[in-house]
Amino acid sequence: MPATTLRGDVLPERVPAAGLLILRDGEPGEPEVTLSPLRYHYQHRAEIEAVLQGATRDAAFDTLCASIGAALAADRTLGGLCDWVEAEAPRPVDLPVEGAASLKAAVIPVILHYSTADPLA
Repeated sequence: MPATTLRGDVLPERVPAAGLLILRDGEPGEPEVTLSPLRYHYQHRAEIEAVLQGATRDAAFDTLCASIGAALAADRTLGGLCDWVEAEAPRPVDLPVEGAASLKAAVIPVILHYSTADPLA
């Protein structure tokens, strides 16, 4: 994707022209547990914060959201790390910036379904 991608970072003073994605680790929640063999089944809720600025931010936002959806659809297992990954609809907002074009931002929830033998692995 052309947007700059960060993980767990704060919003920088300047948003790159192609946009900015900040990945938030989120919460794994309480797992369902099966025995014999012992497995923990998670529906981990992570988030992607998408931020754009500029005159064409609405069209760029739509394109960026579509590219995130396409990337997830292309590999629903994240290379075998998850059983299934699905995104929820973004919740966009316009954020005013004093003396500059407003920001278009959204939180895109992503649900990661996976199982593990050890919750710390």
